[in-house]
Amino acid sequence: MAGSEADSKAPIMKHRRTTLERVEKFVSGTYFLDCNLRGRLFGDTCSLTALSCFETPKRIPYDEAVRQEFRPIKVGDAFGLTWHTCWFKVELSVPREWTGKEVHLLWESEGEGMVWRDGQPVQGLTTEGEKTSYIVTDSLKETDSHSLTLYVEVACNGLFGAGKDSMIAPPDPNKKFSLHKAELVVYNRDVHELLVDFEILLDMAKLLGEENQRSFQVLYAANRMVNLCDVTNPSTFHAVHELACSVFSQKNGESQHTIHAMGHCHIDSAWLWPYEETIRKCARSWVTVVQLMEKNPEFTFVCSQAQQFEWVKNWYPGLYTAIQNFAKQGRFIPVGGTWVEMDGNLPNGESMVRQFLQGQRFFQQEFGKMCLEFWLPDTFGYSAQLPQVMRGCGISRFLTQKLSWNLVNTFPHNTFLWEGIDGSQVLAHFPPADSYGLSGCVEEMLKTVKNNRDKGRVNHSAALFGFGDGGGGPTQKILDRLKRMKDMDGLPRVQMSTPDQLFSALEKEKVQLCTWVGELFLELHNGTYTTHGQIKKGNWECEVLLHDIEVLSSIALSRKSSFQYPSAKLQHLWRLLLLNQFHDVLPGSCIQLVVEDAMRYYAEIQSSGAELLKDTMQSLFGDLLESHEKARESILVVNTLPWERTEVIAKAGAGGSETLALVTVPSMGYCAIQDSLSPPYPVTVTKEADGSVIMENGIVRVHLDTVGRVTSLYLIESERESITEGHCANQFVIFDDVPLYWDAWDVMDYHLETRKPITQVLKPMEIILSGRLRGSVKFSLQINQKSILTQEIILDAASPCVRFQTQVAWNEAHKFLKVEFPVRVRSSNATYEIQFGHLQRPTHWNTSWDWARFEVWSHKWMDLSEHGFGVALLNNCKYGCSVHGNVMSLSLLRAPKSPDATADIGHHQFTYALMPHVGSFQEAQVVHQAYNLNFPLHTMPSISGQCPSWSAFSVQSPAVVLETVKQAEDRPNALIIRLYEAHGSTVITWLQTCLPVQEAIMCDLLEQPDPSHCLALGEHGLKLSFTPFQVQSVMLVLKQQSSN
Repeated sequence: MAGSEADSKAPIMKHRRTTLERVEKFVSGTYFLDCNLRGRLFGDTCSLTALSCFETPKRIPYDEAVRQEFRPIKVGDAFGLTWHTCWFKVELSVPREWTGKEVHLLWESEGEGMVWRDGQPVQGLTTEGEKTSYIVTDSLKETDSHSLTLYVEVACNGLFGAGKDSMIAPPDPNKKFSLHKAELVVYNRDVHELLVDFEILLDMAKLLGEENQRSFQVLYAANRMVNLCDVTNPSTFHAVHELACSVFSQKNGESQHTIHAMGHCHIDSAWLWPYEETIRKCARSWVTVVQLMEKNPEFTFVCSQAQQFEWVKNWYPGLYTAIQNFAKQGRFIPVGGTWVEMDGNLPNGESMVRQFLQGQRFFQQEFGKMCLEFWLPDTFGYSAQLPQVMRGCGISRFLTQKLSWNLVNTFPHNTFLWEGIDGSQVLAHFPPADSYGLSGCVEEMLKTVKNNRDKGRVNHSAALFGFGDGGGGPTQKILDRLKRMKDMDGLPRVQMSTPDQLFSALEKEKVQLCTWVGELFLELHNGTYTTHGQIKKGNWECEVLLHDIEVLSSIALSRKSSFQYPSAKLQHLWRLLLLNQFHDVLPGSCIQLVVEDAMRYYAEIQSSGAELLKDTMQSLFGDLLESHEKARESILVVNTLPWERTEVIAKAGAGGSETLALVTVPSMGYCAIQDSLSPPYPVTVTKEADGSVIMENGIVRVHLDTVGRVTSLYLIESERESITEGHCANQFVIFDDVPLYWDAWDVMDYHLETRKPITQVLKPMEIILSGRLRGSVKFSLQINQKSILTQEIILDAASPCVRFQTQVAWNEAHKFLKVEFPVRVRSSNATYEIQFGHLQRPTHWNTSWDWARFEVWSHKWMDLSEHGFGVALLNNCKYGCSVHGNVMSLSLLRAPKSPDATADIGHHQFTYALMPHVGSFQEAQVVHQAYNLNFPLHTMPSISGQCPSWSAFSVQSPAVVLETVKQAEDRPNALIIRLYEAHGSTVITWLQTCLPVQEAIMCDLLEQPDPSHCLALGEHGLKLSFTPFQVQSVMLVLKQQSSN
């Protein structure tokens, strides 16, 4: 099959196909292994001295595991159940005759393994990640010990969990795992090198194509290598490798595209496995990276998510020290700047700021510098407010690749300027190979050049290599491939690089780049705006709770010198919330175990948060709060929002009863009340002869039919009807919801063809509250045989909104529940709230870009307005929605079965509200009404109603929202206030405060003050100017206060 090239007396004609196949068979892992090169990769083998194991359902540390009683096990035996851990004790003795040879432990088993040596983790082992051997010794010396004991910790799950019959199926709890191979073997490194040589040349020959001269050059070189190589005579290997190197050393021209290769290992913080398993995935992956760095001095690796670094720091301190050492060398490179790779749509604006605040501070403290690039390769779309948040956190560069998953439209750029709704710009790069887990092969490098949609504008792009999603990371073979492609004629130039080198090169070509304005909408996975409603509700409730704790704790800090701001506890709670905002948890695309973890974390936030809120209230209002012995004469009402509110509240009466009161509460302050205000127009509730009900409060009149649908919503002063004639609003509809594959992720456009209205009444409408301060009716609908919806429709005095308090007992499979509002408004665009602002999307489907957005996301409100009139739909924990034509639709519940078969099954509570208005949504203060719905007033029994009203902050302009008040991270005597412009306008306003402020300084979102931008404290407060959607942070340094 092979011999000396000199044996060929004269050149012969070569047939391309047979020559290709000859080379392929020479390195095949299937054919001719008895006489080809691949069959010589492994030499002599040797059985292990002893192999035993210990199995546990827990994840336990090494020191505890090695003290357990181990039982004998042999190759072929089964072990474990899903999520168990099996520890193997591997006792081995290297034969004396192997001295000087490279010896590997060959280990092939199901599950994810990690090798421990001398009490330290040293390498991951995963068949799926092409890591099935551990180098026992590179070249064993005669004087070295030939006996060794290793431990292999095997997690009973794969890189992608343990789905039954498919990757995203729910885990199989009864799955057994097998050990397929465990032995010592001599590893022939020269053969490995030649196999990589052949692979590169063979791939070039095949992929460059018959029309390319270089294709034939490398093919004939590979053919000559086969002729030269005698697989039975290793002394021929060097000449074969030299021939390959002569081909690899033929250089590129100066104009060749440069690929910046970076090691990468995307590890989902939770997905098809629980959080706890991710800790071990990080260790398995990163210890392998460290091992590779020790052998490959040019190798660089990028890694995001501060949370994962903290996990490794706490659980694997030795590994963490090694990571820090390589980070100092600029080789193990923290990127991203966030606590986790969070969802890019659903977290509120403050949560997004905290992702960066916690992440950047962690990287600064642990690695001495902050990240310059935002790294979010796998999230399901990107909010149009992210560029401003990035810039405010010291980041001007952005990398992702997820929009390559678009189902309908191909995104037109790989490198471009991304502009947010406020005008902030960042340099964005999408690696053209459309992956963050490359294997470093020729095909991927050619695809990187071919796919680059900015040819002629940029000549640099990224290639992220290494197994990912479930961890794994780079391998030695990947690195060896890339070394050969460093600067080789016929291929793009491939250099080991860093994010800074990549983006610095792209920035030099910045003037050539196009600009994309607005959101980066992923045309896929739009079911994640709705899936697992309980997770989304938990996130929303915790965002509200932490906001209120911080506002009231900040007020207490400014008024009571004895008050201890709970900064450490709040940081812990924030980090739990930020962790749950990971892009497979908050979207609901995770297994049941992860959902249970997430709900447990929400419960901890709510429980601990309630205690913090109680302690803060006691500190602030202790003198006013009622003791148990005293009669409940009055009530203390606290408002955490920065505008005055007039609302109906419930207060406890005698014998546990509740009475209603109409109250006016000052901006971000409190008042004590004894008596209700008189309503300007009492609410009336009238039941008609046909069973329908009319409710009116002087602002709106709503007519409900017997099924609970709104047949009329009349704005009284303007004499304007809101509901389309002949149609009903508050119409519940159900759809078949069967996607093509990604069950929890996707809702397909064709689901709209299966619309079925829900009209079966289970309990007829009854009047619950008959009026004056509040009118309400209640009814129940039968959704399907096992699902019931109960709703109370509420109209309060002095309120422009009709509220719909909804409860659903949901037990469906592959169904999608929505509620629709056909309104008497004509507009080509609808407005949707996003983080710190809003954007518009078309209500028509003119183009493929339009109809690909048949299901979109919004936060607290969306609005459809024409000149002079509109209707807003508010909600308190739902995100999926759409407006098509004049029909506003809110997505309520889904019922996917993978990866969690129990997703959304159970009891749900949520509220939405309908608000017709005169003028624009800005003039009607829709933003304020949506906040009011989401941030209820706090009420507590009080001993006296004589307490004067008090306000901490107020903002003159309704366009500016004071979103956050918190203690400064590094100055205990200072507060950070964060405001944003919500209307899309340029505005100058005044911020008034009663707090004892000594100094006011503008700062960035990381709370770094700008000493050159101090604000004057005038009698009207602080004068602030905003451009549309601008976010501003101000540090307020407090004066020293007494303890009273």
